[in-house]
Amino acid sequence: MTDGKRRKGLMAASAVLGGVLVLSACSGSDADSGGSASGTKESQAAQADEAAAKKTSQAEIKIAPKDGSDNASINNAAKVTVSKGTLTDVTMTTADGTAVAGQISADKKSWKPTNQLERSTTYKIAAEAQDSGKRVAHENASFTTVSPANSFIGNFTPEDGSTVGVGMPVSINFDKAITNKADVQSHITVSSSSGQEVVGHWFNGNRLDFRPEDYWKGGSTVTLKLDLDGVEGADGVTGVQQKTVTFKVGRNQVSTVDAKTKQMTVTRDGKVVKTIPISAGSPDNKTYEGQMVISEKFKETRMNGATVGFTDDDGKGEYDIKDVPHAMRLSNSGTFIHGNYWGAKSIFGSVNTSHGCVGLADAKGAGDSSTPGAWFYDNSMVGDVVIVQNTGDKTVQPDNGLNGWNLSWAEWKAGSAA
Repeated sequence: MTDGKRRKGLMAASAVLGGVLVLSACSGSDADSGGSASGTKESQAAQADEAAAKKTSQAEIKIAPKDGSDNASINNAAKVTVSKGTLTDVTMTTADGTAVAGQISADKKSWKPTNQLERSTTYKIAAEAQDSGKRVAHENASFTTVSPANSFIGNFTPEDGSTVGVGMPVSINFDKAITNKADVQSHITVSSSSGQEVVGHWFNGNRLDFRPEDYWKGGSTVTLKLDLDGVEGADGVTGVQQKTVTFKVGRNQVSTVDAKTKQMTVTRDGKVVKTIPISAGSPDNKTYEGQMVISEKFKETRMNGATVGFTDDDGKGEYDIKDVPHAMRLSNSGTFIHGNYWGAKSIFGSVNTSHGCVGLADAKGAGDSSTPGAWFYDNSMVGDVVIVQNTGDKTVQPDNGLNGWNLSWAEWKAGSAA
């Protein structure tokens, strides 16, 4: 090949190679075009997302307690709220599917259960709401309420709506020992329409009583408010109660038993209405002295000496009377004022023969309304005061029954943690 032909061949080859290079460059250019196509797809996806968003409800539902929580309050924890919309349906069930009643508010912005929840129970909530465009939103949650082991309650007396005597304290017995007494007491208030100052007194970690300096004013109304939900009573133990209780105080009746004269004088609103012969505890089994409050009434009840330590050599009770009439409890340790049908009528007003109770003449079966025992029963109520004097025994302990009146006002206030 001549040099000329070689040069022409090389130029042709260069041209071909240049074309390849150009084509390669064009391929690169095609790749850039492919990027634009990808951008178009992203744009299309964004448009689709935007369109989907326009179809999604703007309503924002919130459920409390948060999903998966435990130790939830049984009072105020459960609640559903919505913003940018209104609630259309809320269902709450236990884990086994039992429905829990609830109500959507008038403005359809919130929902809550109608009643207090149960402890140690798992609940499920399903909520539905709509925004202004009628687009629907859903939310679900599940939670478990506080367990009995991690919570405390206070069993109180007297009952809501009851009418009681002037000596009736408000007595609260907690099912767990309270160590944080000050905080617990600060969330309990007792007030009287009479304006009397009312102070709490701790007998121990489980019992807190409230009373004024003197007996309640007859005809007054007393209000107890328990605001213990979430209050820590002891390490890891919180309260669950939110409750308001009111009770009425009846007429002022105070009865004084004199074991020396063996008579009981009944006064009502300061006037003597009855004098009744009695038989108190014998010299070997004296009746406690002091101010005692009737805590229970039984038209008939069984009294067995074995339950209060009076036993024979065989271990059986020194007495076992299955139908004691018109019995009213004065102490937790077994002191009663009650009817007596088995004793001779001559003992009443003349000799003390009982194992520590105060006896009144009565009839078997509690059916004779003319007996002293029946009269006193019919004219007494829980909370009435019975003062026992001149027995020669010690004063009843203030926590033995509802008998805190045996503490002076200074002693009583010293037991407050507030």
